[in-house]
Amino acid sequence: MRCMRSSAYPCSSTSCLWLLLNSGSNSTGQAIDVEDNAVTITLRAEPPQLDQGRSTDASSFVVLAHAFEGLIAYDEEARLTPGVAERWEIREDGATFWLREDAKWSDGVPVTAYDFEFAWRRVVDPATASQYAFIFYSIKNAEAVNTGVLPKEMLGVRAVSDRQLEVEFEQPTPYFDKLVAFITFLPVREDFYNSTNGRYGADADEMIYNGPYMITDWVHSASMVWKKNPYYWSDKRGFLDEIRVAYITSDTNAKLNLFKDGQIVETELLSPMLPGAMAERWQIDRIMDGTVFFFEFNHRPGRVTDNLNFRKALMYAHESSELVYKALKEASYLPAVSLFPAWIQGVNGPFREEYPPPEHHMDLEKARHHLELAKQELGVDEFPPIVMLSGDTPVSLVASAYYQELFRKRLGLEIRIDAQIFKQRLAKMTSGDFDIVLAGWGPDYDDALTFGDFFASWNLNNRGRYNSPEMDSYIRTAQSSLDPKERMDAFGNIQQLVYDDVAMLPMYERGWSFVVDPRLKGFRRRSVGPEVDYNYAYIDVSSD
Repeated sequence: MRCMRSSAYPCSSTSCLWLLLNSGSNSTGQAIDVEDNAVTITLRAEPPQLDQGRSTDASSFVVLAHAFEGLIAYDEEARLTPGVAERWEIREDGATFWLREDAKWSDGVPVTAYDFEFAWRRVVDPATASQYAFIFYSIKNAEAVNTGVLPKEMLGVRAVSDRQLEVEFEQPTPYFDKLVAFITFLPVREDFYNSTNGRYGADADEMIYNGPYMITDWVHSASMVWKKNPYYWSDKRGFLDEIRVAYITSDTNAKLNLFKDGQIVETELLSPMLPGAMAERWQIDRIMDGTVFFFEFNHRPGRVTDNLNFRKALMYAHESSELVYKALKEASYLPAVSLFPAWIQGVNGPFREEYPPPEHHMDLEKARHHLELAKQELGVDEFPPIVMLSGDTPVSLVASAYYQELFRKRLGLEIRIDAQIFKQRLAKMTSGDFDIVLAGWGPDYDDALTFGDFFASWNLNNRGRYNSPEMDSYIRTAQSSLDPKERMDAFGNIQQLVYDDVAMLPMYERGWSFVVDPRLKGFRRRSVGPEVDYNYAYIDVSSD
């Protein structure tokens, strides 16, 4: 048994919440198993698969961030810190990473630069169909490889030796260290990958791990077990011997009951739960998780939503503050006014202070005018039913029902809600099986480009397939310019164009109120990186 009590592992953080419970009020159950140095947690959704080169969803990212480690990682305060690379150098023309000698896979085999070379080539290989391949486009030839023009061996990444990785840039990328900390840049060992016969990432035994934890059991849609990786190199991460994912559910009420019963170590709270939580004398705080939620339109030819006047009609009939304050009534949410959330930084301060979003006001007269123009352009007297793809979470169902009624009353439109479980909603988004989807985008790395390139024509996460040469031009500038002001000017232009073209409708910026068992220290919720992070968590029985 190992219980971390040293002050070297601080429990305070501006991005975290610590729960102060009455003595003994959370002592039952197995949220904290002191004897086995283990904790029990929940996962919001079943990971569709855990292939780091193909994963796109937050639940998969949470698991991967504990079971794997890239060249660069995040420390307790979300700052970049050495991972497999003990040091690195970023230049205008490229980057060099020097790997540590003691980084090993969970079978004791050393992690080498060749594991990164193989993994990164595999991501941009068109055969992989990675939706995140675009994030490699700053590397020499990445886009040409991904579009089938060049073979994957021409990607500008080369393992000089076991310990040295050289990267050549397509254009200057001063933020490359931030990119490398993202999940898609994780290593994959070629011999093990080949041994899985196409099933890599499908089950616990179809992966090999190099992070603080390894997945030893995975009952799909039900549970997981993560155990401490005995070969992990660092003694500053991975303090728990076991993390038990005993429940996979998005039901916040169920999670609250589990927390009350002492079955899990932390949970989110919705606004209706706050009075009860305060009555229990729990300390409640809030973190903005960095995610923006929005209406994403299907811009494919033949879709009603490909018509600009139709999209403008919906835009002028909608106001995000009404959704947040009258329908969702979530104290932790903010009305969204831009593709760029409030926390994104500009040249000298917050981006949205330096580049204010276009002012938007609901205007039903304009909405109905644009709807009539859309009818004329499309040659219809009435619009067909509009399919709104939604998740099956309580918030998604409330939001979709709100918009269904709003557009019926204000515009006379019939909205058919297609509520799907998480995995199926992702599949339908990818195939374009929707007119409108209630979508969200969280930051992959700490730079405005993580939102700014969302509507790039080459970005497969742009599931509505919005396509604008003007947008692409602004994004290319933001990707390559070394002048901070020129980059931010490009993001300002992107923000304006998203509004003018109604590429999407902002809904809300998500925040969480949440509570944590007081015996668990070092737990983090993050805006950048995995949304929940147990890599620095440890048990302190003095808080029992």
